[in-house]
Amino acid sequence: MASINNVMVLMGVSGAGKTTIGQMLEKEMKFKYLDADDFHSQSNKEKMRIGIPLTDEDREPWLKSLRDAIRERIINKTGVILGCSALKKKYREILRSADPDYEGRSYGSAVSFILLDASAEVLSIRLNKRAAEGKHYMPASLLQSQLDLLEIDDSEGIFRVDATLSPQSIVKTVQKIHQF
Repeated sequence: MASINNVMVLMGVSGAGKTTIGQMLEKEMKFKYLDADDFHSQSNKEKMRIGIPLTDEDREPWLKSLRDAIRERIINKTGVILGCSALKKKYREILRSADPDYEGRSYGSAVSFILLDASAEVLSIRLNKRAAEGKHYMPASLLQSQLDLLEIDDSEGIFRVDATLSPQSIVKTVQKIHQF
């Protein structure tokens, strides 16, 4: 049986801080950090670069590759932190199915989710700054499309963390939530 909380998914829209927090947690927790952006196809990246929102069909192979990457970690009993938007419940279900023992319920999976939550205004400022610095391919113009897709179902047991806190405070909060 897979151990509970073997995999932590830092989720949220672009600009929430998934990469920053994930890399900091990797150092603190000695878990491998995977950035979901690294798993996107070149065509997905190009679509986003020119301001075209991805469709579910675009995302499905990407999500399955993420599922396979975290399944390997679960099977090998090594912890992993995944930074992934995981905007819709059905996307999170694909990721939860990485757990070989997962039986279609949100709880009891080796995959847990933490939402890095911030207002649209804060996220927009972050994205515009990142774009001005040439640090990411996703333009701020796609933020609203991501916010429109974000589904949070309280029955899933998703933990919410205020993404406007300092990165150090967020890391400490996440560590308290998930005592790995």
